[in-house]
Amino acid sequence: MPLRPTVMALARRCLAAVAAIWLVCLPVGAQAIDKALDRLLEDSFTETLAAVDEIARSGNKNAADILEALADRRVLIDAATKTIVVKSPTGSLMDARTGAAIASEPAGLSPVRTNNRVRGAIEAAIGGLTLLSPDAAKRLAAADAVFKSRDAKALPVLDQALAREQDPAVKRALARARASVLLTDPTLGKPDLGAAVDALIDAGDAEALGLIRARLTSNTDPETRLLLQTAIDKGEQRQRTLAVAQNIWFGLSLGSVLLLAAIGLAITFGVMGVINMAHGEMVMLGAYTTFTVQELFRAYAPGAFDWSLAVALPLAFLVTGLIGIAIERGIISFLYGRPLETLLATWGVSLVLQQAVRTAYGSSNKEVGSPAFMSGTFDLFGLSIAWGRMWIILFTLVVFASLLLVLKATPLGLQMRAVTQNRRMAAAMGIRTRRIDALTFGLGSGIAGIAGVALSQIDNVSPNLGQSYIIDSFMVVVFGGVGNLWGTFVSAMFLGIANKFLEPFAGAVLAKILILVLLILFIQKRPRGLFALKGRAVEA
Repeated sequence: MPLRPTVMALARRCLAAVAAIWLVCLPVGAQAIDKALDRLLEDSFTETLAAVDEIARSGNKNAADILEALADRRVLIDAATKTIVVKSPTGSLMDARTGAAIASEPAGLSPVRTNNRVRGAIEAAIGGLTLLSPDAAKRLAAADAVFKSRDAKALPVLDQALAREQDPAVKRALARARASVLLTDPTLGKPDLGAAVDALIDAGDAEALGLIRARLTSNTDPETRLLLQTAIDKGEQRQRTLAVAQNIWFGLSLGSVLLLAAIGLAITFGVMGVINMAHGEMVMLGAYTTFTVQELFRAYAPGAFDWSLAVALPLAFLVTGLIGIAIERGIISFLYGRPLETLLATWGVSLVLQQAVRTAYGSSNKEVGSPAFMSGTFDLFGLSIAWGRMWIILFTLVVFASLLLVLKATPLGLQMRAVTQNRRMAAAMGIRTRRIDALTFGLGSGIAGIAGVALSQIDNVSPNLGQSYIIDSFMVVVFGGVGNLWGTFVSAMFLGIANKFLEPFAGAVLAKILILVLLILFIQKRPRGLFALKGRAVEA
């Protein structure tokens, strides 16, 4: 019996504790969203700021949608009836309190007003909500949002996200965001400040470096200033190194494009000695073949669109190769030994092909899509690299290696090399040089066609596409050595990198002019290019 009052007292204390916990948790529980939404009805910037924080902490499944709508002025209110409606980007309506769909917009609604401070708070709140998203792209965007807002309220979520993050790029972005928040704390100790500064330096971008400079300006402690200045010097050196690496990468990317456009011309010009002014139009036809294939995929097999380039590559090679053979048999075969007439004839062919494409497809640019695996970017040692460019470089290397294999390990390649080095001797040995000429022209045109497939992913597909590359292609071939594939490879990469290093100082147009002048001077000293072909006929 004496235990009964003690048990009752213990039970009352437990109930009181549970009630207290429930009351503490209530603002972030089921009723928190209602309280926050009621603040929006005041249509006051101060109340809206408080509402943003409470909506973010509410745990409501619609919290992110409400905040995004608030940022876009799609939250509509009527204080008289306490109605709060969220309008989606497509125009559908939702009751903000219940999440239920609304058939028609009630009368008398007006959007909640926002200012820069409110929008900054919304951006930070959305970032905090999506830091733990299963989608890596959303987590990355959230980390960037927190970095810009530098909201200290996001620190607990940032720590939690960092502890569980597996993606290296997202992890760096989270560490950068956390460091930006810590750096704005004036009470931060030197060890924590040093760690935050190191994380920002590792980010390697100008914005992160600007935060450290801002902290240096506002700090008077000599030791702290020395720490910050050392970090700034390290960051600037890192940026210079990254700038050089970025120029080399962009140069290799440009070089791969030049190599793709020029490699077919190197074969045609080297074996046949024909200045083919219609080579650029073969590139253009390859790009239009890609567009046609993709239109068929969009119409009949949209689910298999990622396979469109795999179908376009052999088809573009076949189409442009056959057209090249037809041009050689129908026009060029009658003009051998007459280079000026050949140049004029192929220039006329280029005009005819351009006009034929304009008649069939129109003169406006055509949209060519990219498969999923060629979309987006990835981070490599601080460099932002586009997947599309990476795949084009790999594709160029595969085409180059395949062409070398054809020339070195097939009867056609052997005969082509024989005709290149000594046409008369090859004919005396029984090689049908006219047949080799036709096949060579078809091979060069076919490679130009698959170059057009690749270029359609990074350039506008229009009737003038080939004209953008024909002069550069001749520059690459002449500089590398006529008919020499390795010379063409080295020449394309060298010219691409040199162009990108000159552009920041001279501009894109003047850089090309300087490259052309230097090339002319080089040809004066070495007329056969970097790697001249060897052979009795060539040396004669």
